[in-house]
Amino acid sequence: MFKTDRFEDRSFKPLSIAVVAVSDTRTLETDTGGALLKSLLEADGHTCHSRQVIRDDIQLIRQAVQTLVADPAVDVVLTTGGTGFSGRDVTPEAIEPLFDKRMDGFSVLFHQYSATTVGTSSLQSRATAGLIGTTFVFCLPGSRGACRDAWGGILSHQLDYRHKPCNFVELMPRLSER
Repeated sequence: MFKTDRFEDRSFKPLSIAVVAVSDTRTLETDTGGALLKSLLEADGHTCHSRQVIRDDIQLIRQAVQTLVADPAVDVVLTTGGTGFSGRDVTPEAIEPLFDKRMDGFSVLFHQYSATTVGTSSLQSRATAGLIGTTFVFCLPGSRGACRDAWGGILSHQLDYRHKPCNFVELMPRLSER
């Protein structure tokens, strides 16, 4: 669906990516969305820095993400879960106030891509993304399908230094400019 041309003269640059599942019902063993993200990012050559499950609680979610963002070894944080409309879904409320810069286009692209697989049910997601300090943070829905859509349709390309015409990896050295 989206253009995926590559610079032929660039080498792949692996990133360190942390995966945080937000759920009151899942454990590390039963978290299929987070497990899928770990598998996909590692298959593409990146490193999974860590993987954890956090309860649907604003303070716990913020604390987990802030700890990861403070770690200079973490380039990207992917959260999965808590982006719907139920009373317990609070991931956007927890994370968006932490953004130094919002990435409004991620939500738009995610919905466009997701609509090709789940139709109008894509409306039930409040997927969001932004930059906290020099770390990219993406908040994805918790389903395996949504994780697959986000990674395969958007993130695998933007987190690949070879993707053209531009990508997030080439921006990383400039994120701390003031």
